[in-house]
Amino acid sequence: MLTVENLTKKYGNKVAIDSINITFKKGVTGLLGPNGAGKSTLMRILSTIDQPTSGNTFFEGHDISKKPNDLRCVLGYLPQDFGIYPNMSATEFLEYMAAMKNLNMRTARKRIKDLLISLNLSDTGKKYLGSFSGGMKQRVGIAQALLNDPKILIIDEPTVGLDPEERIQFRSLLASLAADRIIILSTHIVSDIESIATNIVVMDKGKLLASTAPEQLIQETNGKVWNSIIPVNKLDEIQRKFIVSNSAQRTDGIHVRIVSENKPLLNASQTYPTLEDAYLGLTGKMEVLA
Repeated sequence: MLTVENLTKKYGNKVAIDSINITFKKGVTGLLGPNGAGKSTLMRILSTIDQPTSGNTFFEGHDISKKPNDLRCVLGYLPQDFGIYPNMSATEFLEYMAAMKNLNMRTARKRIKDLLISLNLSDTGKKYLGSFSGGMKQRVGIAQALLNDPKILIIDEPTVGLDPEERIQFRSLLASLAADRIIILSTHIVSDIESIATNIVVMDKGKLLASTAPEQLIQETNGKVWNSIIPVNKLDEIQRKFIVSNSAQRTDGIHVRIVSENKPLLNASQTYPTLEDAYLGLTGKMEVLA
């Protein structure tokens, strides 16, 4: 179990994380929030790359600020800006990363072979990384994060730049890894985690808005989501007045989905909420991507 207690991070007068408390358990935790929510700052602290201004982080009851190596030994980390060496093969790169992590090379080579097979990269082990697609590079990133068979896997905005098929494959991969480890997936794309997360953490402007099961978050939004049909020329006005989670043009007008405590329009009818509706209801932001 990984726990943060009263965690705060300041950069000068700017508060990036504001006294948050979260417990991460085995399975996939989706860390949601718009840009600037504090997600990446939290990831860096959990990965022992950065230190909090105040508060504590505990892994299995031990304060990692006092003994960060205890966490680093069981940690796998894939940052948002994961860099590769384009003139290295996947095997060469993973052997290099194993050396950087001070892993036993005999054991590491067997681990690399197994990872390349399990991540569908066995046929590309000798090809240069510069020729890989975005999805293949992300799989190499996951492979380097899994070299030490970590108990905790932290992944920051992994699907930016991936096409829809690659994003689906990536989500399936994470789901297959989640049974026996803590996976923290930071994203602002709700669809990346709605099908695989067992827990949802929502942040905005450094504050914790929710930490709960996705079903609970959806249930709390029940009765607050509405469908309506509006004229095409009214869409901008409706978007200014309400949180519109979806809109689609049809022959009879624009079909809109609105998150609102009260009935927003005379012809609006209630509908069952989705995780995206629940997220938008908490943050009021329109930065979610499909």
